[in-house]
Amino acid sequence: MLAIILFFINFVSAIFFCNFAQQNYTQRRIMKYDVIIIGSGLGGLECANILSRQGLSVLVLERQLQPGGCMQSYKRKGCSFDTGLHYVGGLDEGQSLHSTFKYLGLLDLPWQRLDSNAFDKVTFVDNGNGETETFLFAEGYDNFARTLAERFPKERKTLHEYVDMLRKTDEDQLTAITSPVPPEQSLTNKLFSTNAWEWLHEKFNDELLINVLSGTSLKMELHKATLPLFTFAHGNGGFIQSSWRLKGDGNMLVGKLVEEIRKNGGEVICNAEVTELKEREGKIAYAVCSNGETYEADTFISNLHPVQTCSLVKESSVMKNIYRKRMARLENTFGMFTVSLRLKDNALPYFNHNKYIYEKPNVWELSEETHDGNGILISSPTSGNQIDILTPMLWSECSQWSDTHIGRRGDEYKKLKTEKAELCIKLAETQLPGLRDAIQETYTSTPLTYRDYNLTPEGCAYGVRKDCNMPMMTVLTPRTPIPNLLMTGQNLMLHGLHGVTMTTLFTCAEILGKETICMIIKD
Repeated sequence: MLAIILFFINFVSAIFFCNFAQQNYTQRRIMKYDVIIIGSGLGGLECANILSRQGLSVLVLERQLQPGGCMQSYKRKGCSFDTGLHYVGGLDEGQSLHSTFKYLGLLDLPWQRLDSNAFDKVTFVDNGNGETETFLFAEGYDNFARTLAERFPKERKTLHEYVDMLRKTDEDQLTAITSPVPPEQSLTNKLFSTNAWEWLHEKFNDELLINVLSGTSLKMELHKATLPLFTFAHGNGGFIQSSWRLKGDGNMLVGKLVEEIRKNGGEVICNAEVTELKEREGKIAYAVCSNGETYEADTFISNLHPVQTCSLVKESSVMKNIYRKRMARLENTFGMFTVSLRLKDNALPYFNHNKYIYEKPNVWELSEETHDGNGILISSPTSGNQIDILTPMLWSECSQWSDTHIGRRGDEYKKLKTEKAELCIKLAETQLPGLRDAIQETYTSTPLTYRDYNLTPEGCAYGVRKDCNMPMMTVLTPRTPIPNLLMTGQNLMLHGLHGVTMTTLFTCAEILGKETICMIIKD
């Protein structure tokens, strides 16, 4: 008798719970938000953080099982490896990222400052004279110039002019967000129209020094014909202000952003791939997900590549084919090949700087199809017993497997990765003796990996290629032809953690107004 009573109670409870869950499901399904953000990369999460702090109801939709995009990390046998976060510049008080990171809550994370007298080291195994030579990048604009001038005394004056340009570029990009000046008066616009390679050769007479100044630029694509001076300056200036790495992995940064979003009342839903953005009366009305859910909002922000963004709007009365074709014609930057090494315990000492190593001083050749030589970036996470090695990889090197998927690419692909990893380890060992004997596990990835996980066309590491010859066509604004559909992320103006944060402010200014963003920047 007791068993029958218990069964009846459980049966009624189950019906009540199902009805309650169905009610919640229905309410959530028809709920309308102020802003829906598609993609939880850094730009998407930062937008969600800022907008939710300003009292807007925000929903982030992510196709993967975990948020973060290139900022997330992955674990292998107890080691956590980063995919996109290795170090960041300009976090000190009064510097370019300090106030924004403080507002986002990211200064609460355990940041470790890199060595002030050598946060980066650039080594040429053959400096052109048959000698191995290493150059130190010192923190602080004036200190940076003085340090290099000791090796290049004839270029002392020009080195100080160079860091003065970096300083003014940093100041100007903040001004551009809060109080835009006419194009003819804007340093930013002028430098976007200036070829970086040509500018360096007009300024400096020493070819080796040009390669040294460009030597830490594996965190961007050094494309001779197109790279704007602004992109080059932005990619170097912040790190010279001050350089930091996390005492932990990229998931700490992602987790902090998600925590702050939810604390502000926002939502982040994973495993929710947006398959279509539906338009009504010239505006996006709702997003359709692969699981059948639909979400409505007043404003939508896409953190995806512009081509992917256009593909979601299958029918539109305002997004014309000419705009879609323009986005499709945009060229992408190269991808990266990464070698993540798990080392034996205490096999190599931790180094509190980054190592950039090249076979010879031909840094600008690495993005060319016929490049001769090799160059790598080595980063040492604070957790120890592991290092990350990155080197440029062109899409043409792996495009023959473009129709395959992760884990099913075949033996030839594995052979390619093994051979490329061997070249990286061989070059790394010139500055890390004993590295090969210290390796316990090796994990590799190619642009194909980035493409499959992050939906980046051709697995491009730094988004759309900015072209100094066509800045108006390749430097994108957050706006699209659809008035309530905005974009954010590295494909618009700037890439990297610093650049995406600056772009985030531009996107949020479209919704909140420049006055609000000015208050955030000026703290």
